[in-house]
Amino acid sequence: MQRVCFLLKVRSERVAEYRDRHQDVWADMRAALFEAGWHNYSLFLREDGLLVGYLETDDFEAARAAMEATEVNARWQAEMAEYFEELEGQAPDAAMRPLTEVFHLA
Repeated sequence: MQRVCFLLKVRSERVAEYRDRHQDVWADMRAALFEAGWHNYSLFLREDGLLVGYLETDDFEAARAAMEATEVNARWQAEMAEYFEELEGQAPDAAMRPLTEVFHLA
């Protein structure tokens, strides 16, 4: 099982709204994530907009590709893009870059 952690930056003026949007993630989006292999998925948001994501999956690139192929993900990413800084024209899920794990205590 791969453990994947990534960072993104939410616009500081949109932090509260971004947090609110995640209080009721669409049921079909939640189902698509699960079916695509995104398990134990969490997002952590600092007040200045630093977003830390964590998930576990058998194959991150396959799980990412499976989500990219869903219609619900395209809708979700289109709605979420306005909340982020520095996407350089990419959807938020395409802009995430996994961090390198340097230590794990099992």
